[in-house]
Amino acid sequence: MKLVKLLANLGYGSRKEVERLIKSGAVTDAEGNVLDERKLPPHDQIRFKGEPLDQLSPLTIVLNKPDGYTCSTEDPDSTVYDLLPPRFQHRNPGLSSVGRLDKDTTGLLLMTDDGQLLHRIAHPKYNLGKVYHVTLDRPIEGHEAALFASGTLTLKSEGRPLLPAELEVLGEKEANITLHEGRYHQVRRMFAAAGNHVTAVKRVSIGGLKLPDDLEEGEWRILDAGDLDVLFGRPENRNKRI
Repeated sequence: MKLVKLLANLGYGSRKEVERLIKSGAVTDAEGNVLDERKLPPHDQIRFKGEPLDQLSPLTIVLNKPDGYTCSTEDPDSTVYDLLPPRFQHRNPGLSSVGRLDKDTTGLLLMTDDGQLLHRIAHPKYNLGKVYHVTLDRPIEGHEAALFASGTLTLKSEGRPLLPAELEVLGEKEANITLHEGRYHQVRRMFAAAGNHVTAVKRVSIGGLKLPDDLEEGEWRILDAGDLDVLFGRPENRNKRI
């Protein structure tokens, strides 16, 4: 791969823009020697304006999504892509969210350019439960856990019942709920069907991967192979924290 194509695929600009940047001296090796488009050192030896290049594909990140951001690239309002370096929107292949979070849902969001990983997370074979911390308007009455676990709950305007979900009561108006599918506004609609109203929803884990305690809202982090082992519950990495 030529240097121009490499930088363009990583989102640093169009090919013409990258060519101009290379000619301006913005691309060097690790020792500071200016590169031209004919030279292509090892990836980890290339610098763009003095900084190491972004990771090649596959790239997977975890983002602590704040309230008010959508996961769509076409939304005219704030999107999760606004929280990332602008060049990430122009990578080829591009980053996609691994299952969307609603605009008013916060917490753990995975984004990747790895189509196979997207498929694995979604495939029923891996049974990656997604845990949401829920704050409610009214006290939990006690019948909700059995209703959600029954596999018979059918949401309004839908003809197919929900898969069984597990409810862990944490307090009078707080709970964790584990889902094994993702339908439109599912958590809020489930509690509405049980006669309650959700005031806040935060996704706290996917599979074995938990939202890091030190990742503030709006912050993101690149995942490595060990993190993905944790995601799929491989025992040798079960205690690792990202």
